[in-house]
Amino acid sequence: MSKRHSAKYKLDRRMGENIWGRPKSPINTRSYGPGQHGQRRKSKVSDFGLQLRAKQKLKGYYGNLTEKQFSRTYEEAARRKGNTSENLIALLESRLDAVVYRAKFVPTPFAARQFVNHGHVLVNGKRVNIPSYRVKAGDVVTVRERSRNMALVLEALSSGERDTPDYITVDVKGMSATFVRAPELAEVPYPVKMEPNLVVEFYAS
Repeated sequence: MSKRHSAKYKLDRRMGENIWGRPKSPINTRSYGPGQHGQRRKSKVSDFGLQLRAKQKLKGYYGNLTEKQFSRTYEEAARRKGNTSENLIALLESRLDAVVYRAKFVPTPFAARQFVNHGHVLVNGKRVNIPSYRVKAGDVVTVRERSRNMALVLEALSSGERDTPDYITVDVKGMSATFVRAPELAEVPYPVKMEPNLVVEFYAS
């Protein structure tokens, strides 16, 4: 497993943005980058630099995705008909760990990956422990009966930190969520601006 979990907020400081919109983010109090050179004056960023930044930001948002996983997702998006950047977002939001996070069963994308890995989730009544599992329209994602009293789950569901998007319907009492459809970029509640078009340019160049 990637070691990014232990250093997730470094991405916030590197990007200078609160990527997940969390009140605990260090960027809320330290707006400069990490490390001894973090407070240096920022130089002008090249087109490649902007594309790389957009890729790192989008990839980092979804938790412990490796470069290989992310590039494979891009390749699938490029093969599909239609707008590649919209396809990329639809594929990322169709991941099981992303759906678990959007449904507010857990507080962060990192927790969502671990939650799925540990077998706390059912898809259409069957246990699935693969975070990258592709959820289809109409699929029902449920928290296992024995996992419903976990403090992590109860706190996340009661949190007013974020809302559930329209492309997922949640039954809080039954702790289940239905993936209505793959979303468009404009529908995804990112706390910061994501630029998948620059990600496409990065891989296409």
